[in-house]
Amino acid sequence: MPSDQQLRAHGLRVTKPRLAVLDVLAGGGHLDVDEITRQVRDRLDSVSTQAVYDVLGALTRSGLARRIEPAGHPARFEARTGDNHHHVVCRSCGAIDDVDCAVHYTPCLTPSKSHGFILDEAEVTYWGLCPKCQEITED
Repeated sequence: MPSDQQLRAHGLRVTKPRLAVLDVLAGGGHLDVDEITRQVRDRLDSVSTQAVYDVLGALTRSGLARRIEPAGHPARFEARTGDNHHHVVCRSCGAIDDVDCAVHYTPCLTPSKSHGFILDEAEVTYWGLCPKCQEITED
């Protein structure tokens, strides 16, 4: 679905900054605000960092983007939403990658106690060393 239709389908006005941020996120990865802002400026010439924060807030609230906040690292954003995937984070360099559920259902949505909540998502973060950082520690 084209970005302008995505925005309208989620009740958001279509603006150049929103379209540019969606385009950047559609490129994949787990980007921080500085990287998103840099790429948006390549597309639009001029946009403030605050405008990018505002757009990311609107996209996250509407479900068009996901905010990831690994402890000790800046917030990152991605376009992959609604599938209950998880993340692996490198303790050394902060690299992030997606991890699909290990089985064909969402086992982490069956906690020992739900406290009356209706659960629809779980956030699991795996921590370790990425292959590049493993090579550095071996040297």
